[in-house]
Amino acid sequence: MSLFKRRRFPVEIILLCVRWYCKYGISYRDLAEMMQERGVEVDPSTIFRWVQRYAPEIEKRVRQYQGPRSGSWRVDETYVRVGGRWKYLFRAVDKHGQLIDFMLSDRRNSRAAYRFLRKALKTVSDHPPSSITTDKLASYPTAIQRLQEEGLLSKDVKHRTSKYLNNIIEADHGALKRLIRPTRGFQRMKTAYTTIKGFEVMRMIRRGHCSLAQRGVTGEIRLVNQLFGLAA
Repeated sequence: MSLFKRRRFPVEIILLCVRWYCKYGISYRDLAEMMQERGVEVDPSTIFRWVQRYAPEIEKRVRQYQGPRSGSWRVDETYVRVGGRWKYLFRAVDKHGQLIDFMLSDRRNSRAAYRFLRKALKTVSDHPPSSITTDKLASYPTAIQRLQEEGLLSKDVKHRTSKYLNNIIEADHGALKRLIRPTRGFQRMKTAYTTIKGFEVMRMIRRGHCSLAQRGVTGEIRLVNQLFGLAA
């Protein structure tokens, strides 16, 4: 497989490390020790490079297994430390908690809100929203109006501001940040975005938000292997 050309380790070991890191939110050093107990000597920096290379590939390949998303969106932002500074993590889920999209940003303004919503609309272009629920950040109405004027968002879409309705995404932020916490902050925006992409896709698979031939751990393993042609 060209994706794994010149890799010293078997594909199965590489995918196992990527899957475990993104699924359980452990440090690279702890994961290297866990692999050592299995008789595999691998450096934490090597696992880091695997995550950066293959987590986005898993996310890209799993899209065909994603089901439809509800038209009722919940949009919110949380904070992530990158390079010693707090950055904004925009996220959107549907009313059932299924991920729509996310984006890291230096700022929390109307331009950032517009970029994120445009990105999310492109990601789930086959399932456009009928309503978008946000907090009371003034940037969202401006961004939504601009998207509607550009014809990228239907003028019939309702924009609601409701803390109660957004409880689902606020709780989801907390679950994601429990995975992020062991990283003790990211060094660069690029590596932060790639790592979070891995966290998000493994959470989606684990929660059954994509079609699996078999539920549970066995189904997760089989799906990831199938994505790379390792299982029938």
